[in-house]
Amino acid sequence: MRLQLSETMVAMALMISGAAHADVTVSQSNTPAQEMGAEFAALLGAEHDTVNALPQAELMALAKGPEAKAAKTEAAPAIDYTDAWLASLPAPQGDAEYDCLREAIYFESRGEDLPGQFAVAEVILNRVEAAGFPKTVCGVVNSKGKGDCAFSYVCDAAPEVMRDPMAADRASRIARAMLDGAPRNLTQGATFFHATYVSPNFGDVTRTAAIGAHLFYRAN
Repeated sequence: MRLQLSETMVAMALMISGAAHADVTVSQSNTPAQEMGAEFAALLGAEHDTVNALPQAELMALAKGPEAKAAKTEAAPAIDYTDAWLASLPAPQGDAEYDCLREAIYFESRGEDLPGQFAVAEVILNRVEAAGFPKTVCGVVNSKGKGDCAFSYVCDAAPEVMRDPMAADRASRIARAMLDGAPRNLTQGATFFHATYVSPNFGDVTRTAAIGAHLFYRAN
């Protein structure tokens, strides 16, 4: 089988095969175009002979060209709203942001099922990234709007002591998973939530989810 190769492939073939060359006799003709044509033809003939001498495998590799390397991608962290999945994670630990998030999860939603607790964490992290809110977890949790605390437990005068070890561990693991980049798929970008038995005025918002005893909203 004869392969028609580009000049680039021919040059690569010459590099593989070694120092292949042709003896070129320069014509004494007074016509420069004829001289150049003769030299070019001789060179192409030598390159053609060199390429034909390559093994078939190398010819096919040249014809195919270099293979593009597959782009390295990282899948989003998997998440499973079960205690078994949480228990499979490493023992949680972290900085002040971690402490603020796990306390908020514990005091705002420890009575909820796991999706309900993850949803509260989503709202807090969504606020960190949204315009008009503090840019840290602790700033969001401890913020006050119009004199009221954003999260009621911060201003209820009770000490923030997590007395339920199991609930505290669950909240800590949820906080760690969310800070480590677990997906926020439950609340559709919500930045507000409230218990179903109250009716606060959040302004111009759209309800995005109802999870457990909480309703979730996104600003319009």
